[in-house]
Amino acid sequence: MEDLKRPDIVVIGCGNANRCDDGAGPAVIARLRDRGVPDGVRLYDAGTDGMSVIYQARGASHLVIIDARKPSGNPGAVYEVPGDVLAAAPNPKQGLHDFRWDHALYAGQKIYKDAFPGVVAVFLIEAASLDLGLQTGPEVTRAVQIVADQIGARAKEWLAA
Repeated sequence: MEDLKRPDIVVIGCGNANRCDDGAGPAVIARLRDRGVPDGVRLYDAGTDGMSVIYQARGASHLVIIDARKPSGNPGAVYEVPGDVLAAAPNPKQGLHDFRWDHALYAGQKIYKDAFPGVVAVFLIEAASLDLGLQTGPEVTRAVQIVADQIGARAKEWLAA
């Protein structure tokens, strides 16, 4: 009898919650925690620690990353991008403090190979402000709800497959 392993989905919010809309990723994680997620879904607020993305994603079948995108005139816009498009090799001259989640995608695949998620989705929410502050703006707050809904629906699909 074939062992059918249920998907293990890891959802990681990245960003600095002390920089207004840069807190979009952690805000999505908080929203998902508040509403509850099914068994098989793990939530993490990685803040700005790219290395923790590697450690939390290892062994999962699916990975979702949420982060803010630099302002470019359309605050609250949501962009979904496959992880392999955004994976970036870290500069060997950079220290670990400069190691971001896009570096984690690249390094995780190289280091852990099949033990790193085969399905990676990245949701970017365009910021209006990256100034110091604890609240996301109204456009980003609306986008946080939209992304939380999309991730919830996607997780249900993956778990049902």
